[in-house]
Amino acid sequence: MLTVDYDRLDLEPGMTMLDLGAGFGRHAYESARYGLHVIAADVAFDEMRSTRATFTAMYEAGELTEATSVDCLLADGLHLPFADVSFDRIIASEILEHVPDDLGVMQELSRVLKPGGILAVTVPSAIPEQICWWLDDAYHAPKSEGGHIRIFSRVELSTKLASVGLQPTEHHRAHALHTPYWWLKCAVGVRNDDNQLVRSYLRFLTWEIMNAPRSTRLADRILNPVLGKSLVQYSVKG
Repeated sequence: MLTVDYDRLDLEPGMTMLDLGAGFGRHAYESARYGLHVIAADVAFDEMRSTRATFTAMYEAGELTEATSVDCLLADGLHLPFADVSFDRIIASEILEHVPDDLGVMQELSRVLKPGGILAVTVPSAIPEQICWWLDDAYHAPKSEGGHIRIFSRVELSTKLASVGLQPTEHHRAHALHTPYWWLKCAVGVRNDDNQLVRSYLRFLTWEIMNAPRSTRLADRILNPVLGKSLVQYSVKG
């Protein structure tokens, strides 16, 4: 399930891509399929180990060619272990809402991005996120380890990106069908995975992701401008 729209990244084989906060690698895998040289980076050891294993399986299955290089490493967004202007493209998906020094992470992303390079940042959309906060305090930090500590408006996100030398361009919202799931989760307690409504909706989302029927894809596109769970902001380094 991708949040970033790859058609907006203007990709060419051989480009270098950093997927910061890669988690279990959904964007990193897609980037590798485009023939990019990909580095997936995260602070979570288990997730990076799983992502590395999946890359190995992709090579063995013939999904990736030997010309495509991939790597996984542990990295802190405030201290990226890369030289200046190292990457043609960067994706930073759903990380800035977790870190106290979000501007510091943006500065690092700008530092390692090449001039003319594109950065795609995704954060939770303000209105769906605010409702989650209202419904359950446990959803967000500091009461929940690893929770969300801020809610971004698009204006705030764009202003901060511009302050570190990145020119915001296009934006869109994604995953409207996921928003009701998180509202349900927060309404019954975000850690309550046994609630029947939550379990039923999760089964629906799993089915939808696996089958991608035209009807739900259309509903998602129609609802995204208002209910999209994620805001995606693209920026270009001058």
